[in-house]
Amino acid sequence: MSGFALVLNPSPGTPGVVILTEGGFRRARAEIASWPGHAATALHDTPSIAKACGVAAVRIKDEAGRFGLGSFKALGGAYAVLQALRHALSLAGVANNASAGDLASARYPEAAKITVTCATDGNHGRSVAWGAQRFGCRCVIFVHETVSQGRRDAISAYGAEIRVVPGTYDDAVRACAEVAEACGWHTVSDTSWPGYTHVPVDVMQGYRVMTAEALEQWGEAPSHVFIQAGVGGVAASVSVQLRSQLPDRPRLIVVEPDRAACLLESARAGAITPVSGALDTLMAGLACGEPSLLAWEELGRAAHAFIAIPDEAAVQAMRDLAQLGIVSGESGAAGFAALIWAANDPAARNALALDAASRVLLFSTEGATDPELYRSLVG
Repeated sequence: MSGFALVLNPSPGTPGVVILTEGGFRRARAEIASWPGHAATALHDTPSIAKACGVAAVRIKDEAGRFGLGSFKALGGAYAVLQALRHALSLAGVANNASAGDLASARYPEAAKITVTCATDGNHGRSVAWGAQRFGCRCVIFVHETVSQGRRDAISAYGAEIRVVPGTYDDAVRACAEVAEACGWHTVSDTSWPGYTHVPVDVMQGYRVMTAEALEQWGEAPSHVFIQAGVGGVAASVSVQLRSQLPDRPRLIVVEPDRAACLLESARAGAITPVSGALDTLMAGLACGEPSLLAWEELGRAAHAFIAIPDEAAVQAMRDLAQLGIVSGESGAAGFAALIWAANDPAARNALALDAASRVLLFSTEGATDPELYRSLVG
């Protein structure tokens, strides 16, 4: 199967910029743990996959059940909405550090006059819309024209207004930022750029919960972690949590679609390097052409390698996971697809130091977030 590429990080080391503080993570985790419906998601042991890959263990963190939203994004977007509302109400002199319970009970009717917004491929927008509905504010979500109707419907089910933008995810990000500035709305983005980093930090702090749970559930440090990436926010959050929790850092392998491999190309160039074109990959949640500034500050040194995979590999990975009883969407299965290829390609296996003693952690970051598409691909 063609379309695979592997780039070892030419500048490995410890990042020089602290993008996520430990205090911020502790506050995010405590807040999220207090929400109704919170529960740790499952960590599946898959000995048959480990045997097929010639490694000691493969475990998969399954995010399909997170807060009923179908993906890990529920951890970040909704938390950032809460933080944005707290900040706005504090600036207005209405409430200082309003609690989630007070907002959910509509104690502060002023919240209903606040609008939060973001651009999305699907999952982040769903989390932001859910957070806006839960905490009582208005929500407008920008999607690009190729976002499926199923994903649009899943977002609007939480009361959000959907606005469709021609072009790609990156075009939707720019349109959202322009309208938000003109209208005085609060952008809750999971990507960052010069001058816009505060809110994405809140999003990424929420994401760290997923990795913290996985390491606590396993109880043994992995030697390798494969994590998929769009703009890189979740991959960077995984990287930060690994460094925070483990004395010996595992090899972190970042996985992208071959048609939207902006982080891999950035690694090749040694600096943030956007990729252009239609970004027409089935892995909708990873179809991003411009890396997040914050994510690159972490991954540019902390990642061990970057892998690009073709769509057909992700689809086969979805089918293989379904045979194990794990429902994983196109983007959710990407890390698993990269492991299968790397473990069976001698050059990649050697470059990543995969051997019989390796312990591999994977993240199925979404379930069937577009059920109709999932059925058409998996059956």
